[in-house]
Amino acid sequence: MKFCLPCLAIAGLALLSSLGVLAQNQATTPPRSVVDVSSRQPEKGEEVAVFNTSRGQIVLMFFPEFAPNHVANFKSLVQKGFYDKTKFHRCIPGFMIQGGDPNTKSLDAPGQWGMGGNRDEKGESVNLKAEFNPITHKRGVLSMARASDPNSASSQFFIMHGDSSRLDWNYSAFGKVVSGMDIVDRIVTTGSTDRSQNGKVEPRVAVEIISARISKWPDL
Repeated sequence: MKFCLPCLAIAGLALLSSLGVLAQNQATTPPRSVVDVSSRQPEKGEEVAVFNTSRGQIVLMFFPEFAPNHVANFKSLVQKGFYDKTKFHRCIPGFMIQGGDPNTKSLDAPGQWGMGGNRDEKGESVNLKAEFNPITHKRGVLSMARASDPNSASSQFFIMHGDSSRLDWNYSAFGKVVSGMDIVDRIVTTGSTDRSQNGKVEPRVAVEIISARISKWPDL
């Protein structure tokens, strides 16, 4: 199962695939309200995620009031070391960087990158019910990747490099970058192992999440 966002045409960054169908179906539907979290900052003592990557540190805050189950799932995966040694496998300038696939820990099968997710003790997929909400997908917003099923989000996430309101109410946004957008800017230049994207790069240059942990703001 491929966990990804709708493909982008490089020229003009036009959204394709299922999102185009959604846009047609919703053409007569009044637009839903959105919430811009760009200016929000964590309060002292609030839990944040700290990603130490091979390009530098990224700090993420959460919005449990909008997506409590996604926040709880993400924190749990961080705390058990799930994201350690995974790589950002899909990086599209002006759009987003995507990571969180356990398959990216291996350089031997890059064709499987983007296909993995969280599994339980029996090897069964652990998926989340959609928590679509008003957070608008602006630069720095943290959201969950999924397959065509709205309830298929698992472990893969993406961080917005640019703004894309077309993702609003179609993907479960649950956090944002509060420190390290300059690192996101560096990561996005490494390209994408996704075969649908031009400029495919070798997996060996993909940026790694060396370690991830939950800490309290601002004492990181």
